[in-house]
Amino acid sequence: MQDPITRLIHHPYVAPSGFEAPQPGVFKASTVFFPSVAAMRSREWKDKSAYTYGLHGTPTTYALEERLCTLEGGLQCLLAPSGLAAVALVALSLLKAGEEVLIPDNAYGPNKTLVEGELKDWGITHQYYDPMNPQDLEARISQHTRLVWVEAAGSVTLEFPDLVALVRACKRKSVVVALDNTWGAGLAFKPFDLLPDAEPGWGVDISAHALTKYPSGGGDVLMGSVITRDAALHLRLKLTHMRLGLGVGANDAEAVLRGLPSMALRYAAHDAAARALARWCQSQPEFAQVLHPALDSSPGHAHWQALCKNDAGGAAGLFSVVLDSRFNQTQVDAFCDALRLFRLGYSWGGPISLVVPYALESMRTAWPAHIAKGTIVRFSVGLEAVEDLQADLAQALQSLR
Repeated sequence: MQDPITRLIHHPYVAPSGFEAPQPGVFKASTVFFPSVAAMRSREWKDKSAYTYGLHGTPTTYALEERLCTLEGGLQCLLAPSGLAAVALVALSLLKAGEEVLIPDNAYGPNKTLVEGELKDWGITHQYYDPMNPQDLEARISQHTRLVWVEAAGSVTLEFPDLVALVRACKRKSVVVALDNTWGAGLAFKPFDLLPDAEPGWGVDISAHALTKYPSGGGDVLMGSVITRDAALHLRLKLTHMRLGLGVGANDAEAVLRGLPSMALRYAAHDAAARALARWCQSQPEFAQVLHPALDSSPGHAHWQALCKNDAGGAAGLFSVVLDSRFNQTQVDAFCDALRLFRLGYSWGGPISLVVPYALESMRTAWPAHIAKGTIVRFSVGLEAVEDLQADLAQALQSLR
């Protein structure tokens, strides 16, 4: 008779199949069992036809990957521990010493520090291009260029580039183009179908997405994704993903799966509130400029209008203001500190509104001509009532008066 603990560990009970519920099951595993040595040797994880090890996929992560492909219009998806890990995966898979990556000057800051740090140390060069000038990008593409990043809208200053023209420039030079699609989230526009009427299936090669933001929606998950349509490109990324040992926790995958069904509703709510507050801020004399793609006066508005949904749900929940240059940093900090509902904190896409002051001169190669002089403050609008958020902004402005 076996010991009860042995029988407990090797218990024969298997729950009956056929259970269905609104949310997919959560499967946690490092070890995956095989019924035989032959199965162990023959199972293939690269095409997701079987399971071999927890790091290579479980029913939970496979389900999330497939749903994200549906969201963004891709065919293959890889999950990473954060949005930055997803960005780094693209670089580490596609670049080697002697090659070059081009990045928009208004790109996500950690992407820029990655190329200025590790990639530079490994002999990979980089250039920053003007995202509002497709000719500048095309002129910089050389025989050494292997990867071009595009971002819409731009980080912090929220310029919306002529994304179609930027991608065309890359296609003409046969260079892989990767989009940081965290702002668009697969909802504002379709990254793999930028010209669905004229050229079906024409768009970026890679869409990287910080699932930390809108797909999660709770401000409590770190995760990223890399989505493609090209099978060979996906396999190249997947093998690097495997060699780096990148993986995500089952409970984090569960949280994103739970967030996806309500994502479009939340995104539209964030969007509508941000537009209302941005319009109100335009009437406040302390703000020299308000940056939001849906505003006529915001840089790249026409490009946003041509590509994105123009009603709520096509412009995310971010906007930035430029506080007039007559206010010094101490005054700007006091304004941010005076806010009560807008909390000081990085990231966005969760239920709580956030605010961050930025020193733009330290983030760009030069001060953009289309940005007024002053201090940038970025707002991420949560799910609070718009009237309450507006009142919070109004009371904080009293610190500047």
